[in-house]
Amino acid sequence: MTASAPPSFPLRWERREPPLPAAGVLALGDAVPALAVAARERLVDGARLGVVAGDGALLVLGAESDLPWADGIRYLGLDAGVLVPTTARPRPAAALWRTAVGAEGDRLCVLLPGHALVADPPPPTTDPAALDPYTRGACTGDASGEPHDGDASGEPHDGDASGDPHHGGAPR
Repeated sequence: MTASAPPSFPLRWERREPPLPAAGVLALGDAVPALAVAARERLVDGARLGVVAGDGALLVLGAESDLPWADGIRYLGLDAGVLVPTTARPRPAAALWRTAVGAEGDRLCVLLPGHALVADPPPPTTDPAALDPYTRGACTGDASGEPHDGDASGEPHDGDASGDPHHGGAPR
């Protein structure tokens, strides 16, 4: 008798309306330094954020009103203990994917198209220097030399024309 392989299911995404409340923000690759700078500025302003970084990724967790904005990031919300794009719903259900990727106990689980992350939850930090190693290559000002952090509204968004803070997590 041979052991059978567990069933496999493709991960599919569908649009979620209304969006989940944001609980975190994720940057990958070239977007990491800009998010690190924006998160450092939020910490200077008194925010308490959790930070997980490594292998070209930066995840910042916190209260929705404390989360930073930067070009190229994705806002994430909690769905059955899994951080997913705020405007996307994984199929099969998020709870099944949490088990499938090996996120046991209180470990963090992030799932988005093409990526999964499982990590220990970070303690909240108020130390802006904690983000210094991830800011290399960030552009922190414009031609005037004045620092800037997005548009004039001060509202977080994903850098798209809609201004919707949750739009960047939509499946495409």
